[in-house]
Amino acid sequence: MHLRRSRPVPLRRPGLVVLSLLTLAASAVSCAESRGGAPPPEPSAPKTASGRQDSPSARPEHPSRPNSPASVHANELGAVPVLMYHQIVDKPRSAYDRRPADFRAELERLAKEGYVPVTAGAYSAGKIDIPAGRHPVVLTFDDSTDSQFALGDDGRPVADSAVGILRDVARRHPGFKPAATLFVNGGAFPATGTKKALRWLHGHGFEVGNHTRDHANLRDIPAGEAQHQIAAGQRVIEESVPDAKVTSLALPFGVQPNPPGLDVKGAADGERYAYDGAYLVGAGPAPSPYATAFDPVGIPRIRSAGAHDQDAQFGSAHWLDELRDGAVARYTSDGDPDRVSYPESGSARPAKEFRERAKPY
Repeated sequence: MHLRRSRPVPLRRPGLVVLSLLTLAASAVSCAESRGGAPPPEPSAPKTASGRQDSPSARPEHPSRPNSPASVHANELGAVPVLMYHQIVDKPRSAYDRRPADFRAELERLAKEGYVPVTAGAYSAGKIDIPAGRHPVVLTFDDSTDSQFALGDDGRPVADSAVGILRDVARRHPGFKPAATLFVNGGAFPATGTKKALRWLHGHGFEVGNHTRDHANLRDIPAGEAQHQIAAGQRVIEESVPDAKVTSLALPFGVQPNPPGLDVKGAADGERYAYDGAYLVGAGPAPSPYATAFDPVGIPRIRSAGAHDQDAQFGSAHWLDELRDGAVARYTSDGDPDRVSYPESGSARPAKEFRERAKPY
């Protein structure tokens, strides 16, 4: 595990914990259930230097093929939106909750703008394999609530749960994969039962990540207790799904233990853990996992929020606009998972462990 020096510092705000990552987002960048059917829709046309969209004739005829990186405006050192969700309910009680209709609308937007969901584990391990011209997005869910996932009497996800809605949107948009990471605590998904729920999710391509056993504030407890909480949360998953490999951790309240490196590697009670990424409660897009700015001990996330919601400047509607319009350079795939393509004119550079795969143009 390579711990890099650029580590965000969590800040407290009244009523919630956020990170000031606007500078990181601007400077660091300048589940597996494939669907058949019709070819995937074309991603939105790239912007030219003047801000206008390229004409349709300028797009590659086959965006899913690994053509030349320049032909699809590939930038695999660009920013990746890691979106954070909590409750999906008709009557939101906090800024972290979203209505089912709003959640569906956000997924529809992502699909239409050429995003392809990947798990947190795939992102942080640098295993992004999506068609050329497309953009990765990481959908993450904290606290393992019934509004995120519950099985109905027919053994299928409840239609208005987050997983139910995601799978329905994926059916309507071939190429938009029903992939996500659900970060769980002890007693996860009570309506279905922890073991049954986690086995279903794991068996259907979703990543089950750790959120500590008791949703503990890791900064307010000794280092040994922090490791105990992380290890105990991992054990909950492993006892439910013995063949699951836990590689991702979401930090409760977005705060890191002391020292921060304990969130990615440690041990307690005979249980060892080693994670490719620990996820914060952040305020901006995350760096590419191939870029020098990537830091596994503190990966920023974007709270899902509408354009007029509380703290909208930190929310997903704002940042998806910034990524779409080119204010923040976003990750665009070259279609070849063994190559890291990026425009040489940009400011981002590949981390040393990816330089052999790097192909500037």
